[in-house]
Amino acid sequence: MEPVLLRACRGESVDHVPVWFMRQAGRSLPEYRALRGSGSILEAIADPELAHEITMQPVRRYGVDAAILFSDIVVPYHAIGFGVDVVPGRGPVIAEPFRGDADLERLRDLEAVDVAHVTRTVDLVVADLAASNTPLIGFAGAPFTVASYLIEGAPTRDFALIKTLMHTDPALFDRLVDRLVAITIAFLRLQVAHGARAVQLFDSWAGSLTRDEYRRFALEPTARVLAGIADLAVPTILFGVGTGELLDLMATAGSTVMGIDWHVDLDEGRRRVGGRPVQGNLDPARCLGGVAPGVRAAREVLDRAGREPGYIFNLGHGVLPSSDPHVLEAIVRVVHEEGRAGL
Repeated sequence: MEPVLLRACRGESVDHVPVWFMRQAGRSLPEYRALRGSGSILEAIADPELAHEITMQPVRRYGVDAAILFSDIVVPYHAIGFGVDVVPGRGPVIAEPFRGDADLERLRDLEAVDVAHVTRTVDLVVADLAASNTPLIGFAGAPFTVASYLIEGAPTRDFALIKTLMHTDPALFDRLVDRLVAITIAFLRLQVAHGARAVQLFDSWAGSLTRDEYRRFALEPTARVLAGIADLAVPTILFGVGTGELLDLMATAGSTVMGIDWHVDLDEGRRRVGGRPVQGNLDPARCLGGVAPGVRAAREVLDRAGREPGYIFNLGHGVLPSSDPHVLEAIVRVVHEEGRAGL
């Protein structure tokens, strides 16, 4: 039988509500910290055996219904030599940010050899998951979110540089996005070709846009990415942070599932996306107060999930580094035992 997560993605009946966590592999796990040490995350991603083990750690510990590849949305751009690094405590940093047409030449087509370390990791994880029939989720960054890093040069709160470019030279922005769409499609297709059974598109910073800006600068490129992998027939999840006022627009991009962050109640979020399958949306901070408060918060989300099919339990963003793994273990048990959506 097809895994429960994939059935839920398609709005089918399930044996139990599926659950996984964004950033489930990482600093909240002591076994991750022991394995990784202080090395660069890009170096860890470049080591398939290490990345495989990191991907599997939360599956073994939590009993979640999916693994998500240990990687980063900037990996393909690092692989093609755009000059990306991931600085601990800061995030992606670009040595020479995108400024004009000349920089388009730095965004060459992504070839399989560029990310052979990623696809090797996928191969190893898929082989490890085969016995339990647990799916691997691949992922990539959506064009607008990747563009924000390439233009701003680092994480930002005001998005001043990208919005200035969008509104003063929209044609240049469109040419940049064209390159990002092609790279994103290629990266996702490679992950699926090697065994990923679902993919998530992270538009983490789409919430910085007005509705008009989202329509003009983000919706169509996102839809093109999803259309570019539609023939692969794997479920697709689209997720952004602070996107409650954009959910109805995002739902037209063509994903199978809409991820909903914690700013919008789950039942209201489902209404805004037209009743399609949804994923979410426990506030990650609600996991920090201990097992009892974390379980209580999970039950609140399950209450809003109701009994309609097409639901995947997740956080409304990634696991926070200070999270206690025992809280997440308890949440998984409660979701599996008490969730009723789609049963």
